[in-house]
Amino acid sequence: MFGKSHHINRLSFTGLVITLGIVYGDIGTSPLYVLRAIINGAGAITPEVIMGGISCIFWTLTLQTTFKYVIITLRADNKGEGGIFSLYALIRKKAKWVFIFAIIGGSTLLADGIITPAITVVSAIEGLGMINPDIPILPIVLIIITFLFLVQQFGTNFLGESFGPIMFVWFTMLGVLGLLQIFHFPAIIQSVNPVYAYKLLVNHPSGFLLLGAIFLCTTGAEALYSDLGHCGVHNIRASWTYVKTTLVFNYMGQGAWLLMHPNTDCSVINPFYSIMPSWFLMTGIVVATTAAVIASQALISGSYTIISEAILLNFWPKVKINYPTQIKGQMYIPSVNRFLWIACILVILFFRESSNMEAAYGLSITITMLMTTILLSFYFYYNKIPSFIIVFFILIYLFIEGSFLIANLNKFTHGGWVTIVIAGCIFSIMYIWYKGRSIKNRFISFTKIGNYLEWFKDLKVDETVSKYATNLVYLTRANYKQEIESKVIFSIFNKQPKRADLYWFIHIDVLDDPHTMDYKVDVLIPDTLIRVDFKLGFKVQPRVNLYFKQVINELVRNTEVDITSRYDSLRKHHVPGDFKFVIIDRIQNYDFDFLPFEQFIMDVYAVLKNIGITDTRAYGLDTSNVFVEKVPLQLDEDTPTKLRRIY
Repeated sequence: MFGKSHHINRLSFTGLVITLGIVYGDIGTSPLYVLRAIINGAGAITPEVIMGGISCIFWTLTLQTTFKYVIITLRADNKGEGGIFSLYALIRKKAKWVFIFAIIGGSTLLADGIITPAITVVSAIEGLGMINPDIPILPIVLIIITFLFLVQQFGTNFLGESFGPIMFVWFTMLGVLGLLQIFHFPAIIQSVNPVYAYKLLVNHPSGFLLLGAIFLCTTGAEALYSDLGHCGVHNIRASWTYVKTTLVFNYMGQGAWLLMHPNTDCSVINPFYSIMPSWFLMTGIVVATTAAVIASQALISGSYTIISEAILLNFWPKVKINYPTQIKGQMYIPSVNRFLWIACILVILFFRESSNMEAAYGLSITITMLMTTILLSFYFYYNKIPSFIIVFFILIYLFIEGSFLIANLNKFTHGGWVTIVIAGCIFSIMYIWYKGRSIKNRFISFTKIGNYLEWFKDLKVDETVSKYATNLVYLTRANYKQEIESKVIFSIFNKQPKRADLYWFIHIDVLDDPHTMDYKVDVLIPDTLIRVDFKLGFKVQPRVNLYFKQVINELVRNTEVDITSRYDSLRKHHVPGDFKFVIIDRIQNYDFDFLPFEQFIMDVYAVLKNIGITDTRAYGLDTSNVFVEKVPLQLDEDTPTKLRRIY
């Protein structure tokens, strides 16, 4: 209905197990803290709170996770890829201004990814307090978190192979533990009746505000969409049936236990561990801790993916990206890893206990979900979905997610401001980088390459000009082969005439398709001027040096080009000619000022550019044969004030 993917992983048992390990870490570890957060928010254990809370959880998982994400959103795939930036890539050419929704959603998703490892690992380790209250929780948590971020640089494929089976054990454990309690109190099954949810939200004094705690059960739904490309829609949908069943059983089991123990102090005792037999408690803690680490790993890897996509969509400065393994898509971004590690440590030291984190958790991810809803609406509109369906979808989910957002705003003063501040910082970087690039692009002017073909022919044979290189390569932003930037012409013929035997123009076209790797060659002047267009998906890293070598080798094999040195002494020995790349760095003129707000954007943009890596490294070029040439933003500008000559 909303567009089929042409690259979806087929349904298989192996795919289902892998999906459990990749997709459901966040949402799968929520039983560690959700029901306790509801009880602490309500202030007492009563049938109204427990039955209403379980009912709200069930219908939140049904309406938000199942219907919105598993059934509807997964249809909005970009050649099999998902996530808010993939969704934005599908519509950015039709509605360029929707970038603001994409960067709001991306920044809040990254901010939420900071507190998730903290709350899951702390909640898991706090189970040790039921065995021995004197066990130091925080040092153990800090060691686990530090180790987790430390191993990222080596690649995590050795861990990833076991994620699926471990998470299968985790979800099975959740379901079995819950069922054991349901057998003792079968009346808890009645909580699926939405009347209980309605009574809690309407009749309880703090019922509406409890939505902030209830929302925690579905925080991993956005990550589920982001991981679409790793597992495929069929595997996610099939595995979700099992995952949701075990989650509901566990929540009901915790609720049943609480109704049988109404005097429990949930600020001290976690009902998740209380439903475990005493002989199983240590095993349960180990499994829970392992599941928490897996959930954290998935969020860390997801953060790398988000940043890499943001770089290619011009939302983030170019930063160093490593590929520690041969597994497709696995990457390591040192700067992001350091930021996440420091932020997680600070969050843990600031909140100290998971109950304190519950009060702050979920606010930012609500905003992400709202942004996804808005972008989905535009996607449906541009894909000719009937208007009444779009309006119905918007009304339903703006009401649901708007209610969650209003309830979660109550968390702002209880620590929710932490993730909002972090999201605000990330948003500022994304916005300034995008707008800074947009402002600079206003000054790009193009000219017809056909007007200069004779110039190239004449300069090539003009021996009064010293030869600059045998092969001279420029990276161009011109989308059409008939055009070239005026600044490239200025660089070749005006600033310092650059004589070469063969001129190359390389253009990189970042496509909305995630994994395309194509190229096209146009010979503009035989044996003099050649243009190469690389068409790369937005998830493909632009390793220009590597790709250009492949193109050259194929052209040589097909005898379409001769790259042998043009110097007689070297040519007779078949020595390949030299290559020199020129990258034009456009800088602001000293005698030109922007409007105050744009000047502020450009000043911060310049700082961010200095923090990131150079274009040479970003494009994967060999630094030994690259020349960066600074050219003013404006080449030809009128003197603002006319001078008067005195005789």
